[in-house]
Amino acid sequence: MNLNDPIAFQKLDPANMLDEIRGLPEQLESAWELGLAQPNPSAEAVDRVIIAGMGGSAIGADLVAAYLAPQCRVPIFVHRDYDLPAWATGKNTLVIASSHSGNTEETLSAAHAAAQRGCQVLAISTGGKLAEWANSLGFLHWRFEHAGQPRAAVGYSFGLLLAAFTRLGLATEPGAELEDCLQAMRSQRAELDAQVPDTRNLAKRLAGQLIGRYVTVMGSDLLAPVARRWKGQLSEVAKAWAQFEFLPEADHNTLAGIVNPEPRLNELVVLFLQSPSDHPRNRLRSELTRKIFMLQGIATDFVNARGASRLAHLWTALQLGDYIAYYLAMAYQVDPTPVEMIESLKQEMKTAGG
Repeated sequence: MNLNDPIAFQKLDPANMLDEIRGLPEQLESAWELGLAQPNPSAEAVDRVIIAGMGGSAIGADLVAAYLAPQCRVPIFVHRDYDLPAWATGKNTLVIASSHSGNTEETLSAAHAAAQRGCQVLAISTGGKLAEWANSLGFLHWRFEHAGQPRAAVGYSFGLLLAAFTRLGLATEPGAELEDCLQAMRSQRAELDAQVPDTRNLAKRLAGQLIGRYVTVMGSDLLAPVARRWKGQLSEVAKAWAQFEFLPEADHNTLAGIVNPEPRLNELVVLFLQSPSDHPRNRLRSELTRKIFMLQGIATDFVNARGASRLAHLWTALQLGDYIAYYLAMAYQVDPTPVEMIESLKQEMKTAGG
């Protein structure tokens, strides 16, 4: 596939995933404004927050937790499973159940557990069983409209959560930082879009480096959840094997595992996400770790976030990853939208009952 032939993309992308990626800045802005217009999420004091979600909903929660870590006075726990941990109980615990479809069984299980334990509950979805359940019990439900894939709604899963934390008094209004973020994303979009040739398009060049390789994405601090997002997008959009690692943790285990199997090391590529927001020691770790990987014959590259604020660093890095995953899908000549294996497993789980 010629990545400089955007007309050919239309045949592989009938559902127009490219437009979903293009629209991320506007989606994020709309989600923030929608969240500010919703009913107030809590009348009780909150001393801990659990965000229950899977996939695209959970990654939005990860991004919010990382962004708010320097300022939020209560712990934020992202829960990707059924039920809830034992400590999640009582009115001082807020459980935010976030599900794009409203039918995610793990999230519904966590929401039911929250109700049984007397927690405060905020439900966020496009509808589905979660909306019906929340409305039937008098829990607050924030509804948003999005007809595409959950992974393409990350602006909603982040923006609505950020608005909820702000209105709870657990986060300061992003104000100028949000404006800087949106401006940086729109500026980057103009450089990454399909009509921009690979000679001037970083996303296309990086996608070219990933063809035929097993990909690992490393991130630290603010960009740790972005590394996870890149992994998810490479898998769901490009149907490609990928994994993520966090620094400094990877330097305490993964670094020892780059010796064997030696004949396969040249099939790997490791991308190190970097940001001006990184802790200086983590930036040093990233540089030294990359050097070690290169000496082992493993292909590597640095990827730098853009913008003047932490929010811009978070979202420009995420946006770049989405474009890379899309162009890799085009290179592999696969439709970036359907996830047939995931849907097949969901159907098997449904058929099995329980």
